[in-house]
Amino acid sequence: MFYRLARVLCRLILLVLRRWTVCGAENLPRTGGVLVISNHQSYWDPVVVGCALDRQVHFMAKGQLFRIPVLGPVIRALGAFPVERGGGDRPAVRTSLQILARGLVLGIFPEGTRSRSGGLIEPHLGAAMLALRAKVPVLPVAVINTRGIWGKVTVHIGKPLEFPAFYGRRHTREDYRTVSRMLMGEIASLMDSAQER
Repeated sequence: MFYRLARVLCRLILLVLRRWTVCGAENLPRTGGVLVISNHQSYWDPVVVGCALDRQVHFMAKGQLFRIPVLGPVIRALGAFPVERGGGDRPAVRTSLQILARGLVLGIFPEGTRSRSGGLIEPHLGAAMLALRAKVPVLPVAVINTRGIWGKVTVHIGKPLEFPAFYGRRHTREDYRTVSRMLMGEIASLMDSAQER
């Protein structure tokens, strides 16, 4: 209930303040586990991505946010969970896989931090690792112009991606790099198409 109310309010704010448009929302699978990945430009991004999709998104967020009074309990109530930077956070990986195994939607930003330039930066391999281990569709999302308070925001949602050629075998770092490049390449294409509109 809290998530739905927050989403209605945030959608209204995005519509009035940011004149946002969403393209491709129908590409989100209606059921089953889905890994949502997006580029990362600003603090608005989890709100924008969550509001663009009609299923609740459980975001992985940096641990320090959960230690901020008021903000921490709010984002936890919205379904977010912490990941600690600086190496593999096994509890965060376990939580991610459990969310996907329960048929829910997990949202992460593969770059791990906000891009200052607006362009894509080198991603971490966590998104690729989760995609291959969980064997769920990956939904690529591009967000455009989310920095600041004003200005039109665009969300471009691609078609789900799957990687059956990698399933059912032991994965290497090179597998993760290959899939990661494919995922970020799709986000880059979506960003290009959104900016051309």
